[in-house]
Amino acid sequence: MPKGIPVGSQAPDFALKDNHGRTVRLSELRGGAEGDGDGGFEGDGDGRNVVLVFYPFAFTGVCTGELHALRDELPAFVNDDTQLLAVSTDSIHTLRIFAEQEGLEFPLLSDFWPHGETSRAYGIFDEEKGCALRGTFVIDKRGVVRWSVVNGLPDARDLDEYVKALAAL
Repeated sequence: MPKGIPVGSQAPDFALKDNHGRTVRLSELRGGAEGDGDGGFEGDGDGRNVVLVFYPFAFTGVCTGELHALRDELPAFVNDDTQLLAVSTDSIHTLRIFAEQEGLEFPLLSDFWPHGETSRAYGIFDEEKGCALRGTFVIDKRGVVRWSVVNGLPDARDLDEYVKALAAL
């Protein structure tokens, strides 16, 4: 099973479309970043920590449950200091309907084409299944991975571990 990129490494940058068709770039969230505003993350010089959550597919039981848990604790993950980004290999159209149906108010990013390119860059793409594993990366304001966990497809992650990892930054 893929293990993901190591803690302490620079998080690979990406430019992915969200469920509203806007381009979101990880580099726009870094300290000193000068965002172009396209993704709504205008750089203010201070940057934000990022909780980057990869999940296999929208509309599946474990994925929906994990994203509901994040939704229910959203102030811990979307605030002046932190931005939550969730990534799957679903199309932006699927993600738009999923977000609307499930009341998800954070960016759902599409790693649809080139299929799984960002998931591969983070070392968590399951070639056999054609989707990302359940990988989570807590990235600091300088773009360095400070904590991560990678679970197999059927294994949900522990949300409390994300909160602890953020508190340690």
